[in-house]
Amino acid sequence: MALERVFADEPAFVPYVAAGDPTYEESLEYVEALERGGADVIELGLPFSEPIAEGSTIQEAVVRSLEGGMTPDRYFEFVEELDVEVPLVCMTYYNLIAQYTHPETGETGPRAFAQRADEVGIEGFVVVDLPAEEAGPLRAACDEFGQDLVFIIAPTTKGERLERMQENVSGYVYVQARLGVTGARDDVSDQTEESLARVDDWDVPKAVGFGIKTGEHAERIVSAGADGIIVGSALVDIVAEGAESDRSVAETAERLESKARELKGGALAGGELAAAERSD
Repeated sequence: MALERVFADEPAFVPYVAAGDPTYEESLEYVEALERGGADVIELGLPFSEPIAEGSTIQEAVVRSLEGGMTPDRYFEFVEELDVEVPLVCMTYYNLIAQYTHPETGETGPRAFAQRADEVGIEGFVVVDLPAEEAGPLRAACDEFGQDLVFIIAPTTKGERLERMQENVSGYVYVQARLGVTGARDDVSDQTEESLARVDDWDVPKAVGFGIKTGEHAERIVSAGADGIIVGSALVDIVAEGAESDRSVAETAERLESKARELKGGALAGGELAAAERSD
């Protein structure tokens, strides 16, 4: 669907941050800084109180956001207020979607959530804990409102579950580079190529996440065959450092923009390497 367009011409850089971290106003500045740094899609986290798939870095971001008053309705207001042109993807947990009530229609559940997301300009969803076998209602809502549904493929995802994901995915597939929870790492997992190989015949772009920290990491992953990179913890670390220091919002935003440029540059360099290898 719509999100595939951002992968069409060059490797995509997809950053993640939690909306409202550390405060609503600061977070607006930080999301906009990521676009200036070269983001092609932004995964904007809707915080949930039990983020089971997240490492400590993002768990702490979720706590800061929730303590600052972030709720689903506040999240949608946040998206409306953002001044960005790149597509936005809501990354969250299914409990919030299942319980959401649309403020005008009174409808509750996936269709109500997708409708409200469509009204503010969200183009897709990554739902961390949604099994493909139970994705029917949200998939139907996405189809109705022209949105994408992105699935996370772990190194252990195989067999029937992998087939179900292939049937329901759109936009791009999030290829988890390693086992475990989210978090920046100092190396690139040797499972990346194997994970990419398992979805090689899927007709959606493949974006790799979990553990990417530097431009060099991005270059290596794209040169290994990824269509894009997804980076969260390395960026959330910068937000956290700003919140815990006397650094100004402008300085933290500048650091985020600089890191985004590094990561996007690495992805582009990896794309050039991959193209050179194909032409040999």
